[in-house]
Amino acid sequence: MAVLATVLATVAAANASSANPSSMSSTGPAAPTARAAWIAHIVTATPAWSAPGAGRLRLTISTSTGADGGPVALLVLNARVLGGTTWLRVLLPRRPNGSSVWIDSNLVRLTRTPWRIDISLGRRRVTLLRGGGVIRSWRAVVGKPSTPTPTGLFSVYQRVRQADSNAFLGSWAVLLSGFSNVLRRFDGGPGRFAIHGRGGASLLDPLGTARSHGCIRIDNGAIDSLAGDVGDGTPVRIS
Repeated sequence: MAVLATVLATVAAANASSANPSSMSSTGPAAPTARAAWIAHIVTATPAWSAPGAGRLRLTISTSTGADGGPVALLVLNARVLGGTTWLRVLLPRRPNGSSVWIDSNLVRLTRTPWRIDISLGRRRVTLLRGGGVIRSWRAVVGKPSTPTPTGLFSVYQRVRQADSNAFLGSWAVLLSGFSNVLRRFDGGPGRFAIHGRGGASLLDPLGTARSHGCIRIDNGAIDSLAGDVGDGTPVRIS
């Protein structure tokens, strides 16, 4: 409850005017700030609703991902108090990109992260920030025109260390919450895109080019650093 109280106190003034004062007060920004973001860790099967304290049941969020059974950490987009319960709007790692639901904060564990990843498709760079300040920046390969990298706000879905750092994905694949807008299926998967390293045939595409199927590729040293610093749920802004 101490963490939750800090969340509410920190962001209470952000957009209180958008709520109905007779029933609820808005207690969170429309999106994470440049300096920090909140992450909801799913610790029990959690009902997800179309509206805070009302609406229809959209789904029940599992405690493990479908990828390899890892934990689920969801980026918090907003928070509202209704009837004494704090409801969190969280970003879903599913189609369509940007999908969100409301969950009861009492069912999750909240943490705060100063980390953020910014990806510029025009500059073809991946930038790691902490507390709003740039820590590192790397050249990248981005999606080609026929399979562009999606833009918008995403989050880190899961970090997967690769068995062979000399293979196509390099040493790590940092899976994101979003999916290709062009490919419904790719390489046996659902079209989820990622930030990953480089090895084997992926080295044929020089850094600073637009030649991928939508993933963002950076050198192995860069992805090692990125995967070591950020946690699941970290916000990723692509523009």
